[in-house]
Amino acid sequence: MSTSAEDCEVLAVDVSCNNETLDVVLEDGRRVSVPLAWFPRLLRATPKQRTAWEFLGRGRGIHWESIDEDISIASLLHPEKFIW
Repeated sequence: MSTSAEDCEVLAVDVSCNNETLDVVLEDGRRVSVPLAWFPRLLRATPKQRTAWEFLGRGRGIHWESIDEDISIASLLHPEKFIW
């Protein structure tokens, strides 16, 4: 029996930011919190801009149109695999 990568992906169901962290709730109930310093555009964004996000790929990523920022959920779960 084979399992595709899509079957193993975890999707986000909610997103929030404060002045220090990006907080993401995953569909399996986990919560991921990372420093905004990882994402300079998000760090410099206004509170209003931070709340204006939308999901990409049914929750595989998060997009902020006004600051041109895209963040994949995979990069939050496995930051060591991504170049910052």
